[in-house]
Amino acid sequence: MIGYLDCPTGISGDMCLGALVDAGVPLEMLQEQLHGLGLSDEFELRSHLVTRNGQAATRVEVDLNCQGPHRHLRDIEELIQQAQLPPQVRDRSLAIFRRLAAAEGAVHGIALEQVHFHEVGATDAIVDIVGTCLGLDWLQIDALYCSALPTGGGRVRAAHGWLPVPAPAVLQLMQMAQVPIYSNGIEAELVTPTGCAIATTLAQGFGPPPPLRLQRLGLGAGGRDLSLPNLLRLWLGPATLEPSQPSPTTTTPLSPAATPPSLETIAVLQTQVDDLSPQAIGYLFDQLLQAGALDVFTQAIAMKKNRPGVLITVICWPDQITTCETLLFQETTTLGIRRHWQHRHALQRQRVPVATPYGTVHMKLAWDGTTGTHYTAQPEYEDCAQLAQQHQRPWREIHRVALHCWHSQPEAATYLPSSSISISPSSSESSNDSSNDSSKSRSSSQAAASSRSNSSSDSDDSTDRRDSSRASV
Repeated sequence: MIGYLDCPTGISGDMCLGALVDAGVPLEMLQEQLHGLGLSDEFELRSHLVTRNGQAATRVEVDLNCQGPHRHLRDIEELIQQAQLPPQVRDRSLAIFRRLAAAEGAVHGIALEQVHFHEVGATDAIVDIVGTCLGLDWLQIDALYCSALPTGGGRVRAAHGWLPVPAPAVLQLMQMAQVPIYSNGIEAELVTPTGCAIATTLAQGFGPPPPLRLQRLGLGAGGRDLSLPNLLRLWLGPATLEPSQPSPTTTTPLSPAATPPSLETIAVLQTQVDDLSPQAIGYLFDQLLQAGALDVFTQAIAMKKNRPGVLITVICWPDQITTCETLLFQETTTLGIRRHWQHRHALQRQRVPVATPYGTVHMKLAWDGTTGTHYTAQPEYEDCAQLAQQHQRPWREIHRVALHCWHSQPEAATYLPSSSISISPSSSESSNDSSNDSSKSRSSSQAAASSRSNSSSDSDDSTDRRDSSRASV
């Protein structure tokens, strides 16, 4: 399941809770799990429906029973670690608070251990962060993405007095994650430190929504009315980036019709290393492909200090980024991984069985879904390899026979001829017989040319050999 945070008017912790509850997360479950933090006497959760610019949404509020103490990072970590939380909820919550501490430390110029939280150490911030992680876990969201964030404007009162918007901690969080930002013209605090920490810690990317099949929508309301609907919109659904397959209602490539082109969004991960053994790289390839990567390849490069290195590139679906990055960190010596998005136009594909004298071989057919043009038909490697071993015949022979059997069928006439298509062995012999006369003619011409060239110098022969060597390279 993929989640996308659409933040037209920003993001805050209570808006995250509202969107999750609106998407179906039980409020009672959140309350029960959060009481395990040992803060049950400090707060109560309450949700109700509100409207923002005519749109219905869920507003979740944390009602404080008392003013809890301002806690340090270590205090908060102990609360989370001692609670009986699911492992992923615990790890995500700790990561969010540690990122907050890093931002606060950078703003105040102090070490991480010395950070003393003010607003973000209050009870409601703990509830917002841990509650959000509980909701994401309940919805089984594997990958989370976020839109660009609006900056807001004006000023806001904080523990240190009046601060410009965005607040210093928010700006620091945005800078740390290289978040794309913009102004929507609203002069108010739109992104809070808690909301920004949640987004920058959990989101795998910022920008337009990834391709997904929208199955569920959650609207979380902010606390006041703005010129735009003050809503955080959580989009939920599975990724729609599976390899193209014909549906039951779609015509097959054997009777084509124009279908929408398959424009897919893929993630490209890259890192380079200069101290990894070939055995480790080979093992990494196997692990990445087994984990679902679409492709993995390496390139030889020259790195700093004139060291030869290897550039490792992994192509995967966006919802597999976390898995592939974990393997890269686990199996290599890299200290960082670059990621970017690319679009690819993929041909429609289908596997069709073809009977051959050696057994069944599946043909991989490819055609353009827009024009209906057929492009390639190639035998599956694994099928040819299996039959070659079974019959103790060369792989190339099985491949040739499979192509011949496929192109002997009437429905194959619409496919463009392949450069690798050869004729079956029996047909090949007759073709060779018919060409004997022309071969003899070419041989006599070559002999005559050879006699004329006997007077050529040794340097000419050497030049010819060099030219031939270059051509072979």
